[in-house]
Formats: sequence, C-alpha cells, structure tokens
Amino acid sequence: MKILFLTENFPPETNAAATRVYERALYWVKAGHQVTVITCAPNFPQGALFDGYKNRWRQTEDMSGINVVRVKTYISANRGVIRRSLDFLSFGVMGFMTGLFQPRPDIVAATSPQFFAAVAGWAIGACRRLPFVFELGDLWPTSIAAVGAMKKGFLLNLVEKFELFLYRRSARIAALTQAFKKNLISRGIDETKIDVVLNGVDLPRYAPRIRDSELAAEWQVADKFVIGYVGTHGMAHGLANVLEAAERLRDLDDIRFLLAGAGAERDMLMETAKQKSLPNVIFLPMQPKEKMPAVWSLCDIALVHLKDSPAFAEVIPSKMFEAMAMGLPILLSVPDGEARGILDGHQAGLWVPPENPEALAEAAKKLLKDKSLREHLAQKSLAAAPEHSRSAQAEEMIAVFEKALMGKRQP
Repeated sequence: MKILFLTENFPPETNAAATRVYERALYWVKAGHQVTVITCAPNFPQGALFDGYKNRWRQTEDMSGINVVRVKTYISANRGVIRRSLDFLSFGVMGFMTGLFQPRPDIVAATSPQFFAAVAGWAIGACRRLPFVFELGDLWPTSIAAVGAMKKGFLLNLVEKFELFLYRRSARIAALTQAFKKNLISRGIDETKIDVVLNGVDLPRYAPRIRDSELAAEWQVADKFVIGYVGTHGMAHGLANVLEAAERLRDLDDIRFLLAGAGAERDMLMETAKQKSLPNVIFLPMQPKEKMPAVWSLCDIALVHLKDSPAFAEVIPSKMFEAMAMGLPILLSVPDGEARGILDGHQAGLWVPPENPEALAEAAKKLLKDKSLREHLAQKSLAAAPEHSRSAQAEEMIAVFEKALMGKRQP
C-alpha cells in the first residue's frame, strides 16, 4: 500500500503526535508499505528550528525508510492565537499544494491536532479522487476553547461546522479514544465509519532500566524520590497545580518534582518556582527523542497531568503508555474519564482530582512512604504495557486504511 500522511509534527520533535505517526510509520515500512509523510521543518514547541534544519519551500529526507517531505511554513512558538493560527494555516496550504504533486498514493491520511492538516488531507483526496482517513487525535477546536485560547462565537462555530464537514466526508475516521467516537456519534456522524485505535508505546524502545547515573548526577536526584512529568508544558496541562503541590511538600527533602520538556507555559512555571523559592522542583530542558527512556529512568513515579475541563475527560495522554512500558507507577491527575478507566482497570497507579494541589501532595506522600504499594503498582503498570503496543496499533491502522480502500468512498 502507498500511504500519504500529513502531520505538522514529526521527529526530531518529540510530542505525542510526532511520536505516534513516526513509530506507526516505521512498522508500516517494515511490513512492506510505501510511506510518504508531509510535514514541516521541526520547531515545536518553542518556534525555533532544530539544529540542521532550514525553513525551505521543500526539503526531503529518508528516515528509516519513510520518505519525509518538509514544507515551508510560518513558524511560531506554541502560544498566541493569531500567530499559531497562521502557523497552522500555512502548513495546511503548503501541505495541500505539495500533496497534489506527490506520486499517486493509494490512501491519504492526516492527523489532528492540528485541524488544517486534516483540511489539507481531505482536499488532496478530493482533488485526486482518493479515499481520505482522518486520524482524530484531538477534538479541535473543542480543546482550544477548553484552555481559553479561543472564545465561543462566530469563528468557533464556523470551525466546528467545517470540522463536522470533514468527519462526514472522510472515508474512515480513526479515533484515539472511545470517548471521541461517542462524541462524534452524538453529533450525527455515522458510527459504522469510525474505528478506535488507541495510542500506545513502542515496546522495543521503552523498558524498565536503572536510573541513568550521568543524568541523575547532573540534576542531583541520585538519592531522591522523583515524581516526573515528561512532556509539553502547555495551557492544557495545568502544571501550575504541580508547583502548588510542591510548595506544600517543600519540607520533605526526599521528594523532587521533575518537569522535563518545553511549551508555552514553561517560562511562567520557571519564574513562579523561582519566586516561591521551591527547592524541590527541577526543570529539565527538552531532550532528543533517543534520550527519553533515560529521562524516564530518573523517575520513581510518572506524573500525568491535565487541566480540569470536561473536554479533557475524553483524552488519554500518551505518556501513560510510556510510563507503563518503563514499569513506573502512574500518578494521574486528569478529569475523571477514559484515562482513569484505563488506569484503574490495570491497577497501574493512583488517580487524584485535577487542579487539586492538596490531593496531589497527599498522593505523593503516600507513594513516598508506602514502598509495597509502589512495587505493586509498578508490577501492574509493566504488565499492562503489552496491551498498548505500537506494533499492534500500526496493524490496526492498516486495517482502517484497507476498509477505506474497500469502501472507495469518494470525498
């Protein structure tokens, strides 16, 4: 099968969408499929080009058999509605134009976030009379409104109407959660065209390991109990709550909160921690993809955190599955929903209400003091990982593509 896939995020970026598309594409290539990915020059989340890349009209590279085509876009940091919208729109336009002139694929697919990648994918399929598969990784613009980046009004209503148009015109929809599927069905989308392919983890890449001695020495955590958040520091993640929990635990010298990554709110978080003189909070800069297992190895507990919004009850953060593969207990602070259901079903960690610093601090103390509980949760977490393997999900996505080809539903 010849697959043309559009995604604004792709390695060396390390966010969830980039990782998901890349790791699945690797398995598709290994299975004999031809994969072309249209993306942009890597710059997320700071809006600064990664070393070795330029923002050119077109540049290509081979990444382990994946044909990667990078297009020129308006580059912006992950903050500010107008500039980010220009970033998104420019990728949609350039991705569409580039996709028109790629060798003819069998299938066109695109992932959200962001919305305009899906628009470009649908438009390519419409112009070239190819089936389009919409991988629904986020309910956009619902999630944008949830963090206050876009207010309800004419523009939001217009985008939502076009969102529904894309769902209806897609040959298939691959939703990342059962909640996303239910949301679409409740809004009138044909449930027979919606498949659920959960996020997951590349098991050969992530596995239990001893604490990385060099990193531990560098960040002075060799003898500390580390609760680690590894990922984007964005508006959706509500990490100011973590600082409030850390403030309540500042007299417990054994505990360190490790925040590893980058994002729109990182500077604010660092300034807040400085103003509060929090000795138990460490900010680790964003690390390259190949170092992520070493970063996870610093952690005794994996912290998964989101803002308290109903929109995020439908989200399953991908870092949950990386934590499972590393054999880490999970401290989950997200709205009660599908992610909590997975956690409780596997008995892989503790859930606390989001944006409740007192509850988060108490859970941290409980995990620090109860070694037998930690060991039990770690065992359950590791045992759950094979159920969420990236290789199996790559096969499930191929099955979705095959359904789209069999249906021959034209845009």
